[in-house]
Amino acid sequence: MVLYILMEKIVIQGILYDTYGELLNPHQRKIFEDFVYHDLSLSEIAEEYQVSRQAAHDVITRCGHTLQEYEDKLGIIARLGTIMEKTDELSAVFMAYERELQEIMPNCAITSSLTERVNELTTAIKAAIET
Repeated sequence: MVLYILMEKIVIQGILYDTYGELLNPHQRKIFEDFVYHDLSLSEIAEEYQVSRQAAHDVITRCGHTLQEYEDKLGIIARLGTIMEKTDELSAVFMAYERELQEIMPNCAITSSLTERVNELTTAIKAAIET
């Protein structure tokens, strides 16, 4: 259970960093990346940057709090999550209507082209959100 919580925290830190990391200064970015993405220990980071373990810990903690504050104020990640959910809902509703229409009008070319277009748009929206 503890490992799951730690992994979840690292994933959340990664998402926050992907979204707001450019707002950190270069020194903070390097240390945070080394900790979150390169899985360096506090001792390794302290040695790399010639600071104490406590100083490395403080920078990482401060960065985490700063990134979370950005999300709390701006809500970009939450909004993107909502857009993804609504896109999935819209797609599911359309697919249900498309199945009903196929029952009424089998082999209708319009429904196939509409289905393809909805799938293309859904994929495009999700790809835009993930980049």
